[in-house]
Amino acid sequence: MNKLQLRRYAKLLAKTGVNVRRGQWVIVQAELDQPEFVEMVVEELYRAGAGKVTVEWSHDPLIPLDYRYQKEETLEKFEKWELEKLEHKAHELPAMLYLESSDPDGLAGIDQEKFTAVRTARTKVTKPYRDRMENRYQWCIAAVPGRAWARKVFPDLKLGNTGVDALWDAILKAARADGADPVRDWMFHNDELASKCDRLNSLKLVSLEYRSSNGTDFKVGLIENSRFCGGSEETLKGNTFNPNIPSEEIFISPKAGDAEGVVYSTKPLSYQGELIEDFCVRFEGGKVVEVRAKKNQALLEKMIAMDEGASRLGEVALIPFDSPINNTGILFYNTLFDENASCHLALGRGFNECLKGYESMTNEEIHAKGINDSLIHVDFMIGAQDLDIVGVTKSGERVQIFKNGNWAI
Repeated sequence: MNKLQLRRYAKLLAKTGVNVRRGQWVIVQAELDQPEFVEMVVEELYRAGAGKVTVEWSHDPLIPLDYRYQKEETLEKFEKWELEKLEHKAHELPAMLYLESSDPDGLAGIDQEKFTAVRTARTKVTKPYRDRMENRYQWCIAAVPGRAWARKVFPDLKLGNTGVDALWDAILKAARADGADPVRDWMFHNDELASKCDRLNSLKLVSLEYRSSNGTDFKVGLIENSRFCGGSEETLKGNTFNPNIPSEEIFISPKAGDAEGVVYSTKPLSYQGELIEDFCVRFEGGKVVEVRAKKNQALLEKMIAMDEGASRLGEVALIPFDSPINNTGILFYNTLFDENASCHLALGRGFNECLKGYESMTNEEIHAKGINDSLIHVDFMIGAQDLDIVGVTKSGERVQIFKNGNWAI
């Protein structure tokens, strides 16, 4: 792989992704797949001004071993030092860079009952720390290839560097990091996304209606004084960052409890290390009342039963079918990429920043306005080539937002 291009990608993640501040502490979470690239990223973070960079390594194949040999109560337990670490992060607010490379099938065959119980218990402990950090620190999720992931995406290629290099090429292209100056390219991309947000926000929409020939027939309500967001974001102190690289979406958190109809998935959903495929979700009174899936329906049912908010929507995202990621023709089996290929919805937790004036509200006030709360936030793709989306304004005007899968405004 071209090391110069990888260096440009590393610089993009440091300067545009987390946009590290002078003297700031940065934590990089990575698996063992690309240590040389992690080294590049660490150097670029220091060059960008980081005062300290910490790398936290993990290795996915260890997880099934833990679940095979450890008792449930052992897996659920937080040691004192783990809680102290969470408290330290919530106090210091380091910038976070997450480098994904997981095997999409890495947890296949794991005891899902045990996994779900442990995840629920541990998330209940970590959620208060996460809530304290929300909108107060910079973070970015990006990707690097792993051998198992490359084998899944390109099963016909050799298992050596050929498949990994092919996945590197696909990642860089999807992330708009394959040019001579990715930082500049993302500046223009962020401007375009901001302009689209401004156009949508000027319409003052109260609902969105979705229809597609695959059976999707769905309506979702929007919160008064909510706003569409996309591209770069800001912390409460005004530090900009890009939480997802790649990102093609314009998103908003809908009104919890206001969703009716059925939506059909258009790509598989990777959840807890397994794939849920060919599924549909039906809403009544804002909640999921029925799911059907050709593969892993039971896992989907467990997901929406995680807590009270898991069966309600936390996000609707608009991405044209004619998007750079969708146009690659590649199914990445990774939500970071597949969610940015076409329109998606997310069950679970919503985004406070989609509500105007959230900075001066408590979490209870934000949730009372209609932002959903949950232990989970799971995106699934519904974008189709013939998807039409109509927005309804407060005055009752109907505005065509998407026509045949692409922007109409």
